[in-house]
Parts: sequence; C-alpha cells; structure tokens
Amino acid sequence: MPVSAASATARSFVVVDTNIVLDLFVFSDPASMTLQERLDGKALQWIATSAMRNELERVLAYPQIMPRLAFYRITAATVLQRFDDYVQLVEIAPKASVTCKDADDQKFIDLAVAHQALLLSKDKAVLCMARRLQALGANTQKAV
Repeated sequence: MPVSAASATARSFVVVDTNIVLDLFVFSDPASMTLQERLDGKALQWIATSAMRNELERVLAYPQIMPRLAFYRITAATVLQRFDDYVQLVEIAPKASVTCKDADDQKFIDLAVAHQALLLSKDKAVLCMARRLQALGANTQKAV
C-alpha cells in the first residue's frame, strides 16, 4: 500500500534511478555494493512509484539490455522481482518546484523532493541539479 509523503518523512529514504537499478541488479557494479549493503541493513528505505517500476520494465526490454541479461544469466522477471522485494511503493509525488532538462527524470526528482530523500543517479541532467535539490531537502549522489 502506498504511503504518503507526510507519513514517511521520519525515515531515511532513497530514490534510485533506473541506471543505478541496472547497476545493482543486472551488472553487479562494485560501486553499487554499498547501496546493496545499506538496503539489506535497513539503513535506507528505497521508495519508488509504479511509474518507476514501469520504466524499469520498459528498459529491461531494450535491445541493448536484453543481451546483457542473457550474458549475466538473469531474466527481466528476476530483476523486477528483486525491485519489488526492496521497494516500498508510494504515491506519485506532486511536481517539484525545479524542473529537470530530461523529462524522464522528473519523477525521480519529484519523489526525492516530496520525501526529502537521497536521490541516486548517474544522469548528468539530475546531478547538475544537486544544489537546487539540496535547497528543497533532497540530496543527490552518484553512489552511496
């Protein structure tokens, strides 16, 4: 059941963009291992919306990703199940007062701002907004 932003602010939340999800669950990127440990140890609560899950599902079907899944011997269904196991689904956040140049990334920014969460991204369009997001209570990082 989704939680509202008001009921969630007492916890340490993290919003994870799709590229970091791929690093974590497909590529097993060593840079994502700290995130994995913090999620497993409950130091962070990963929040996402159904739109973010839908984006991940769409990306997992991209022609350039499917061979990587086969190489690592995992399926899109496995990645989605891991996502479901870790994520607390929340309501879609209202539009933040800042706008990202990449419209696909706006949902991550909106959620991070609404929940005053840590936003993990490798996207330059997101990372260049770090100061503006921090002023709104959200922090942005490449990795944890």
